[in-house]
Amino acid sequence: MDTVINKLSEIDEAASSIMEETNARKKAFAQEMEERTAAFDLNLEKKTAERISEIRSRMEKEMKDMLEKQTADSEAFLKALEESYEKNHKAYVERLFAQMTKE
Repeated sequence: MDTVINKLSEIDEAASSIMEETNARKKAFAQEMEERTAAFDLNLEKKTAERISEIRSRMEKEMKDMLEKQTADSEAFLKALEESYEKNHKAYVERLFAQMTKE
């Protein structure tokens, strides 16, 4: 009978030891997963910030280029209008005067 009790005691101690080891491994695994998750989040945040910065820079350049093009186009259009006025202002005045005096 004592042998059976001793054997049961040994089995109980072994089971307790296995459970403690399992809990310790589980705790270590949870800690490792937390560290990996934190590292992943940090890396993702860094990559996202870099990508946002790249997109913002590209968009700012595109907007600057568009603005420069619009400015150049506007200046060219105004210059063409001024040249047309300089060439044709007498004809415009005469035509306007003729229309006003015609009635």
